[in-house]
Amino acid sequence: MTTLIESEEHQALRKAVSALGKRYGRDYITQVIAEGRYPTELWQDAAKLGYLGVNLPEEYGGGGGGIAELSIVLEELGASGAPLLMLVVSPAICGTVIARFGTEDQKRTWLPGLADGTKLMAFGITEPDAGSNSHRITTTARRDGADWLLTGRKVFISGVDHADAVLIVGRTEDARTGKLKPCLFIVPRDAEGFSRSPIDMELSAAEKQWELVLDDVRLPADALVGDEDAGLLQLFAGLNPERVMTAAFAIGMGRYAVGKALEYACERTVWKAPIGAHQAIAHPLAQAHIDLELARLMMQKAALLYDAGDDIGAGEAANMAKYAAGEACVRAVDQAVHTLGGNGLTREFGLASLIIGARVARIAPVSREMILNYISHQTLGLPKSY
Repeated sequence: MTTLIESEEHQALRKAVSALGKRYGRDYITQVIAEGRYPTELWQDAAKLGYLGVNLPEEYGGGGGGIAELSIVLEELGASGAPLLMLVVSPAICGTVIARFGTEDQKRTWLPGLADGTKLMAFGITEPDAGSNSHRITTTARRDGADWLLTGRKVFISGVDHADAVLIVGRTEDARTGKLKPCLFIVPRDAEGFSRSPIDMELSAAEKQWELVLDDVRLPADALVGDEDAGLLQLFAGLNPERVMTAAFAIGMGRYAVGKALEYACERTVWKAPIGAHQAIAHPLAQAHIDLELARLMMQKAALLYDAGDDIGAGEAANMAKYAAGEACVRAVDQAVHTLGGNGLTREFGLASLIIGARVARIAPVSREMILNYISHQTLGLPKSY
């Protein structure tokens, strides 16, 4: 890390968050998962130190930074083996959208709590039949007097059981064109007609995945976040930070895996030499490190562009960062497991569970194929294939 890339403040933040993460580590997260609970202690300690709301405005209790700072927090926690997935959702997506487009009342109601960890907000966009295509979302909101009635289904929604509310992406009818346009609504967890059921996942994580059903959920007019006519502008204000943070999540996981492999390669001795002395072991690990560093550079570019207000430039860079980090993470974890051989699949060394976890960054929040589609027609100017 050089000052050319990161400021002294960023380097200090990285060092401090790393220290917090190492106090907890992979053993803590493994225990939390085994007990079926949420990593409350780590979440609260991160909140006390100001890390959860580092990207939120100071006037609402945040740190006054941006996605660049929040991505450092998630990456370093991940590199210590103790990532907090809800950092992607609560402060990065929901906090950013409310900070940019919420009413003054919404900001004062939600941002201080999101910053100090006393409130948590989930994000609901994915649907059974829409997948990565946000244009096919069928959750609809219709007016009923001064209220809204929201109806639809969402799947693979993280952390709903611990969230105070869910920021739901629905669609409303444009009075001028009759077409449906995306809008964002804050739905309290205990709203009548709002139910959830867990999705049985092979993935081992502290944050559970849920299916949501909204059956004519009645919401007041002020549940709408931002301008009803803003459409995709507001939606992508949350999705670009999500991609940057997913990249941070992947890079942190990849660094953790490579770190464990390096320890083993230096200690494990065969034929009177550590196995790390053999190029068949050393070179793939060196390549994994290079791939992760390159992905971080694109992530930093994306965060810098987003925090500077360049939404278009940030969109391209955020997609590239998410793609690069997802691929780098999968390769890093695979090589780490391979370095340990049979030990890489044991519970003792804790790498096997990352094989599934690493693939999350390839799949969510948008598949690598959809990113390649985006780059193909948005960046390269090729005709759309869909």
